[in-house]
Amino acid sequence: MSLFELIPSAQAQTTGQAAPDGISALMQGPLPMLAIIGIIFYFLVFRPQQQRAKDHKKLLGELKRGDNVVTSGGIIGTVYRVVSDDELIVEIAEGVRVRTVRSTITGVTSKGEPRGDAKAAANDKSGDSAPSGAKSGRKPRGGGAPGASEDKTQG
Repeated sequence: MSLFELIPSAQAQTTGQAAPDGISALMQGPLPMLAIIGIIFYFLVFRPQQQRAKDHKKLLGELKRGDNVVTSGGIIGTVYRVVSDDELIVEIAEGVRVRTVRSTITGVTSKGEPRGDAKAAANDKSGDSAPSGAKSGRKPRGGGAPGASEDKTQG
């Protein structure tokens, strides 16, 4: 007896139970399991992603001058000026400003207080003759000898 002769006889055998009707056959099939997996994916993957995208869009809409931000390239800076709905100027170091697209901002590290125009103008027009390093409390880079201090007097 060959294998092909056994197959039709195995299909012809019945277990004595009635054939299930349409709805119960559907409930025993793979469709309910796929629906449950789809619901789990929605609540564990898609919905949290939509919430993060909504929060990020709100964050980008609330950017203002003085906010400390991080770009997608890892650059940390302060919003210097909002150019348009799509562009910002970010100051990444003292006097170094970069024009960026608003969508490249990945996070805000701290909210800053926007400076008024009068206060900004007063700071820019101050008559200090000290070098810019002295204003920030840093020593200017100098060409002195290593280990030599500027405060020592030779006597």
